Amino acid sequence: MNAAVSVNNLIKNYGTKKAVVEAVKTVSFDVLPAELFGIIGPDGAGKTSLFRMLTTLLLPDGGYATVDGFDIVKDYKAIRNRVGYMPGRFSLYQDLTVEENMQFFATIFNTSIEDNYDLVKDIYIQIEPFKKRKAGKLSGGMKQKLALSCALIHRPTVLFLDEPTTGVDAVSRKEFWEMLKRLKQQGITILVSTPYMDEAGLCDRIALMQDGSILSAGTPQQIIAEFKEPVLAIKADDMYKLLKDLGGYALIKDVYSFGEYHHAVMQDVFDETDLCHFLERKNNYNVTIKRTTPGIEDRFMQLMKN
Repeated sequence: MNAAVSVNNLIKNYGTKKAVVEAVKTVSFDVLPAELFGIIGPDGAGKTSLFRMLTTLLLPDGGYATVDGFDIVKDYKAIRNRVGYMPGRFSLYQDLTVEENMQFFATIFNTSIEDNYDLVKDIYIQIEPFKKRKAGKLSGGMKQKLALSCALIHRPTVLFLDEPTTGVDAVSRKEFWEMLKRLKQQGITILVSTPYMDEAGLCDRIALMQDGSILSAGTPQQIIAEFKEPVLAIKADDMYKLLKDLGGYALIKDVYSFGEYHHAVMQDVFDETDLCHFLERKNNYNVTIKRTTPGIEDRFMQLMKN
């Protein structure tokens, strides 16, 4: 099966010869047709630069990539007619109403809201009651739905979503991912970037990205399976002191904060009772230690350290 998106050693640098920032470093991966593919990484990882190159908004400094079979440099006009792009910041016309924004983007692509209404109706129906409201006056979740509707109005074959759920409430995040699953069922290939590790499990496959490089790629289950060491979840009354003390325990490979607990990556041979006594001798009170199953975030932390 031919890839809907194919990226081969893509490079993007910023700055001058004296001070160069390598935003994207020889990144390679393939995305299959109708696949929901996630680029997972923190701010500054290079996700936005990568998406801007794949949507022909930036020229790469090296490498080669195709989108829907078209070269991102030579065939930029064809790609722009075939992709939808939702940038990280709300970039629609805030002084236009919801309806006017939709009509404007439909006109750009020589189509109409009615022509592709079947594709956007599940999304647009939620914002249609506010169609006369100016886009700048919408809530964060409604702006997100409007931006997605405009990105879909020309029925793209590949959809790029750059951190679409950042700053959006939990309910809107859940609704958004449900919308993406329905779009995938209609044959649209979706690439979504996010800093939220919990969203990785909602993708078919993911690539973990940091400092412009892909650290690991595969299904969420495959990436979690790469984590072989035992992990303990530990908490106590003084979490800052606990973190410092855990760093001094010989059988701990790594330790980092994880919600209300600290996660401690252990050597293969360790004794929980001995660890508990060690922490008590260090004057940590109400210590709780339990085994936990590692997740995407644990694997990401491990890859960063290594």
